[in-house]
Amino acid sequence: MKAIRFNSFGSPDTLEYVDVPTPQRDGDSAVVKIVSASINPSDVKNVSGHFEHTTLPRIPGRDFSGVVVDGPPEWMSAEVWGTGGDIGFTRDGTHAQFIHVPVAALSRKPSNLSHEEASAIGVNFVVAWLGTVDYAQLREGETIAVIGAGGGVGGAVTQIARARGARVIGVDRHPPRADSPAGRLIDHYVPLDASAVETVKTLTDGGADVVFDTVGGVVFETALALVRRRGRVVEISATGRRRVEFDLIDFYHNETQLFGADSAKLGVAESARLMNALVDGFESGKLAPPVIAARFGLDAAQEAYKAVAAGTAGRVVIAM
Repeated sequence: MKAIRFNSFGSPDTLEYVDVPTPQRDGDSAVVKIVSASINPSDVKNVSGHFEHTTLPRIPGRDFSGVVVDGPPEWMSAEVWGTGGDIGFTRDGTHAQFIHVPVAALSRKPSNLSHEEASAIGVNFVVAWLGTVDYAQLREGETIAVIGAGGGVGGAVTQIARARGARVIGVDRHPPRADSPAGRLIDHYVPLDASAVETVKTLTDGGADVVFDTVGGVVFETALALVRRRGRVVEISATGRRRVEFDLIDFYHNETQLFGADSAKLGVAESARLMNALVDGFESGKLAPPVIAARFGLDAAQEAYKAVAAGTAGRVVIAM
C-alpha cells in the first residue's frame, strides 16, 4: 500500500511517500481501508519531534474515516470513523491507504456525514466531549465560558455545550468568523483582554459554571478568575507558559474544581466510546462537521502538512 512515513524528526519535508506492506488482520483486530484522513496540528508537531513517546519509523495521522475490509463478519463493509492518541505515535497511523486496529476501536460513522467530513471530527470533538461532558459534566441551563472559542476545539466545545442546552460565552482575542460554529452559536462574545473577567462576571452574575480553556499557559489565571464558586475549569493546553502561578487561597475559597483533559492519553480503542457518543449528535443535526479548508492527495502530504503548519480557517484532509 501507499503511505506517508517519517524516519527522523523535522519539518514536513522529512515526510516520504512510500510503499509499505498492507496490514493483515490477526486475532481480535480489523483492517480498515482509509477513504479520508485529516491532518491535525498535533500531527505536524509529531513529525517535528514534539512528542517524546513517538517511535520511528512511523506513519503519522490520528483521525480517519473508511470501510472495514477485513474483520469479524458483523463489521465487514461497515463505514467507520475513529481517532486515537496511539495511532501515528506508537503504532502506525491513518495517513496511509489502510490501517490495522483492534475490533474494539471500530465505531460506525454517522450516516449523514461524508467520509471527508467524518475524518475531520476526531481529535477536536473527542477532547471537547472529554472535558465538557465526562469531566466537567456540563448540564442543561448552565453557562460555559470557552476561551479560544474561534478555534477547532473551541468550536467543538461550543457545539456540544449548545446541544446540551447550555449558554455559551465565547472568549477570544478576535470575534469568531460568522460562518464558524462559535460565530453561529455563542450567546455572547467577550474580547480576551484586561476587562474579560469583569465582563463575564457581569454577564453571569458572578462567574461561569464551567470554563473550558483551550489556550492555557498565559491565560490560565484568567480562566480561574472567570469561574463562579464551586465551578469547574478544564485545561487542555499550556500556550506560552508551561509553569503557572495562582493564588491558592482564592482557589480553595472559591472551591474550584480543576481538570486536565488530554485526548492523546486515549488509544484508538478507548476513543471509540467517545466517537460512539458523538454519532447521535451528528445524525440528529445538533452537531455539524467543520468546514473543509483544503484537500490533498496522499502523494501531496508534504504540502498538506505545510498548510496546517501555516494555519488554515478550517480542516485539511487527505483523500486516498
